[in-house]
Amino acid sequence: MESAARGKSGPGDRVTEFLDQISGAGGEYRRLIERLPAIVYSCEVGEQGRWRYVSPQIEDILGYSPEEWIADPSLWARQLHSGDRDRVLEVEAGHSPSQRYAPPIDYRMITHDGDVVWILDEAVLEPDERGTPVWHGVLYDITERKHAEQELRRGAAQQAAVARLGRHALQHGDPGALMVEAVELMTEIDGVEAACIWEVDEDGRRLLLRAGLERSAAIVEGSMSAGRDSHAGAALDSGLHVIVDDWRSERRFALPGVLGTAGVRSSLAVSIDGKDRPFGVLDIHSTEPSRFTPQDVHFVQASANVVADALERHTADQALRHRVLHDSLTGLPNRISFVDSLNDALTRASVAGTPVGVLFFDLDHFKLINDSIGHHAGDELLRSVASRLRNHLRPGDVVARFGGDEFGILVDRLADEDEAIAIANRVADAFAKPYLIGGAEHFISASVGIAIARPTSGDSGDADLLIRDADAAMYRAKERGRARCELFDVEMQERAVRRLQTERELGHAIERDELRLHYQPVVELASGEIVGLEALVRWRHSERGMLDPGEFVSIAEESGLIEPIGRWVQESACRQVLEWQGLRPGRRPLDISVNLSARQVARRDLATSVAEILDRTGLEPGRLRLEITESILVEESASATATLEDLSKLGVRLVLDDFGTGYSSLAYLNRFPFDALKIDRSFIDGLGVEQGRTAIVEAVIGMARALSLDAIAEGVENETQLAELRRLGCDYAQGHLFARALPAERLTQLVRDGGLELLGDPAR
Repeated sequence: MESAARGKSGPGDRVTEFLDQISGAGGEYRRLIERLPAIVYSCEVGEQGRWRYVSPQIEDILGYSPEEWIADPSLWARQLHSGDRDRVLEVEAGHSPSQRYAPPIDYRMITHDGDVVWILDEAVLEPDERGTPVWHGVLYDITERKHAEQELRRGAAQQAAVARLGRHALQHGDPGALMVEAVELMTEIDGVEAACIWEVDEDGRRLLLRAGLERSAAIVEGSMSAGRDSHAGAALDSGLHVIVDDWRSERRFALPGVLGTAGVRSSLAVSIDGKDRPFGVLDIHSTEPSRFTPQDVHFVQASANVVADALERHTADQALRHRVLHDSLTGLPNRISFVDSLNDALTRASVAGTPVGVLFFDLDHFKLINDSIGHHAGDELLRSVASRLRNHLRPGDVVARFGGDEFGILVDRLADEDEAIAIANRVADAFAKPYLIGGAEHFISASVGIAIARPTSGDSGDADLLIRDADAAMYRAKERGRARCELFDVEMQERAVRRLQTERELGHAIERDELRLHYQPVVELASGEIVGLEALVRWRHSERGMLDPGEFVSIAEESGLIEPIGRWVQESACRQVLEWQGLRPGRRPLDISVNLSARQVARRDLATSVAEILDRTGLEPGRLRLEITESILVEESASATATLEDLSKLGVRLVLDDFGTGYSSLAYLNRFPFDALKIDRSFIDGLGVEQGRTAIVEAVIGMARALSLDAIAEGVENETQLAELRRLGCDYAQGHLFARALPAERLTQLVRDGGLELLGDPAR
């Protein structure tokens, strides 16, 4: 109860001395006592001990007059706060009368008006003249100090809660879990009985409860809402905090029903602000009126900011994931996403035992749209195709864009092959009506390949292999006339197996030294001199013999092996031409031509790789000619522009190969930094025989001359063609008339014997 001494030194000694003087001197000190900012008392021991004296300050501190207090010995025990009563009475009952001093004790008391006051009780126990133990003590009002201590502890707890919330936000990406964590941390703070996170609904009219936790029970997410006329709505609209001191007297805002049932008296709400718009509101609640202070505002707003940052980061992550897994043009899933979905379907099918199908298709003659109307029209067509496909498939089917005009469709839970074919026919229906492109109607068709997997419990199948099978079937559909579908069969499977085997073996071709370069001379027509050679790769297969590029280059392109093979070709050709030059000192340096694939041109670091090869070999950049086919420019025009400009700055000479076979050749001559163009052999075949082809060759040579480009004719087979090319002023030529592509060893012997120059004059 009221017992205490502060110890043997310091302020406690002075209190003890003062109380001793009061107990011994009586009324002489009354006026001094009544000026103290504390209650001085004297009372007998025990819960019902008689109060002999209490100073007038009791009325200021507890609201009772000294007379009321002294008249009722049980009043002190009754006014003890329920949270402290048992503890204080236990101390009082346990104190021995033989002990003069007792430790100070603090506790709460209820005032006459029902308020709570913190009291520090310090007293000494002295027997009176009859030997009755009597407490002589002082009751200090320490309410302000206690509140300050509570606020310090509360502030520290709030800072710790924000730090914990921040760590959770960094460690976990799930916004739902973060919201639950946030409201749980809020309710751990002293005085906070409930916390809620409200999200603005789609139409912006209401706030939906996303997370909320009372200390007694969880609130079901999404089952409750708050109107825009609530305190939360006001915080959202203003972007400022809103405090309701007492809902019983509140007239500005409507109390959400869920808070009314929780017995909430006071609330504090702040906005959770996103980058572009507010996400919602975080609010905390207490069953006590006027519970929240400006310090609480800072705490709740800091917590809301952590939640806002996490939501923004999650939104950005989701947007990035969507971009990574979806095609930016059509909004369809991309190949990566499609493969993930297919793997999941195959896993499910291995348990259920149902077939899974893949439809691989591309648009027939799509290149004509791009070249005749423009890429913008092609993009418009692809978006329209994507929209129609969604409407012609079953709800569970997945359609994806793989790139260009290639699409894939995953058909899960198939009954049999006939159902897959029926779905392919529905795909064809998407092309039955014309597409409106650039204000005009265009009829488009598609070639479709179908592959079906029947996974077993021991083998769920290979997604990439299934797609490859469907791709092979699609190419069969194109070979057989387009605008049709083909089912992957045994013959195609055998071809696919051979292709896979070729790919595996090709992966070891460089390390096994199986690749070879053959070289075809390039002749300057004016002088008949050989000025360069074109390097052509061959594969000396251990079982199949010498393979031409047509048997493996496309496989290398698709598998990515073309990049290491391409670097090997470039470096080997550069070293070889330098070796030959060393064998013919004083003669004109030979140029070396190397073909580039689409995959190589698509790489932004191609110029860097070429520069490293030139540096290692010592070949002058101007002696290297890189040949790019027009089809590559059609497919890779965006990335090709920067790559070819970098190569041109390097000093390498660029040649447009197969000129005239595309649809936009003139545009490419203006857009890209070419030094020469090669006239396709299909035009050379009829030179001097067919008037139309001769006219085309003449026009191309004239155009090249006007643009200061070298003209190179390929596929020259006879004297008639050679004579016409010289008459038309063509600069260079190559073909079987001069020499076939020869192995490096044969050419080395010709160089040593001085016979290389003879190849430039067919008559010799």
